[in-house]
Amino acid sequence: MYYRRKIILSLLQLFDNELEKLAFQKLLFLFSQRKQKPAYEFVPFQYGCYSFSAQADVLTMCQQQLLQDKDYKIYKLDRTNYIDTLKVDDMKMLLELKQVYGKMQTQALVKHTYIHYPYYAINSNIAEKILNHQQVQKVVASKPAKKETVLFTIGYEGISLEAYLNKLILNDVKLLIDVRRNPISMKYGFSKRTLKKFCESLGIQYLHIPEVGIASEQRQVLNSQKDYDLLFLSYQKNTLSETALQQAQILNLLQEHQRVALTCFESNICQCHRKPLAESISMNPLFKYKIEHI
Repeated sequence: MYYRRKIILSLLQLFDNELEKLAFQKLLFLFSQRKQKPAYEFVPFQYGCYSFSAQADVLTMCQQQLLQDKDYKIYKLDRTNYIDTLKVDDMKMLLELKQVYGKMQTQALVKHTYIHYPYYAINSNIAEKILNHQQVQKVVASKPAKKETVLFTIGYEGISLEAYLNKLILNDVKLLIDVRRNPISMKYGFSKRTLKKFCESLGIQYLHIPEVGIASEQRQVLNSQKDYDLLFLSYQKNTLSETALQQAQILNLLQEHQRVALTCFESNICQCHRKPLAESISMNPLFKYKIEHI
């Protein structure tokens, strides 16, 4: 079993084997804030801090009959004592979490996270109902709002879904353009349908333009930067010369949305086709904007 799932099971165990879903997310978030390298990261969702990855693990454990997700609550069915399987520091942090927050009602937990972590409340549907005017203003001030027109590029290699989505939010990206030829990933959250769903749930539009991608068979033997450079020379000569319409489309979308990101897999921009693609788009006489790799 993944260690991160033992954290979830231990958290539920500490709270008498059941938690409201909203309280579960908030408590897991507060635990994660105490960690330098948390098992789960969070995004600002409709009820505040939320981890899509944690919820995916909950659903997996429900299928394994370790948990039950029913009537707005999560129940621990497995009677194994997972607390005793944790690292000592994690055990201590969970016990402290129970001591500090164990008697808080769900709405109080939500309000606490909104007050102390206002960024995570920027997409909340209920902030104005539970916060006073001054507290709401802190939430509003935490929402990124940038006016400069920028063409971003972003890769998801080596980071979590939530870290990736937070990069988009913090840079106020309005439209994500997926430039993979085949938008399928073994990594959770990055296949086309799920990535589109998660982006749009956070107010970021998603569009797939496969024509500007590179076929997977062309990427099989890439052992050095020289191999990548040769691949991108071929990409410039063939794909980019044949996709003027799609590149013009991207430029039009940039002018419309102002904050647009091209996305693919690689974290190293020098090993991803989104760099020559962005540079090709910038050669259009109408392009007068900034390119930023995030």
